[in-house]
Amino acid sequence: MNKRWTISKIKEFVENNSESKLLTTEYHGFSQKLLFKCACGSNFEKTFTKFKNNHQRKCDVCQPPKASR
Repeated sequence: MNKRWTISKIKEFVENNSESKLLTTEYHGFSQKLLFKCACGSNFEKTFTKFKNNHQRKCDVCQPPKASR
């Protein structure tokens, strides 16, 4: 099942599932990086897929990237 995400659905998901805020106002597809504001006040960019599926819901300072294998 392919769920079609719109910017309003993404914004709702972000508000309900994280302390971050979505700053991007347009969504053009899963490969687009979106701009978020972390609870600490820092801005960060992530694709929505990483934000949603990999639980990367904070900036790199609050949630450092995992070390590569």
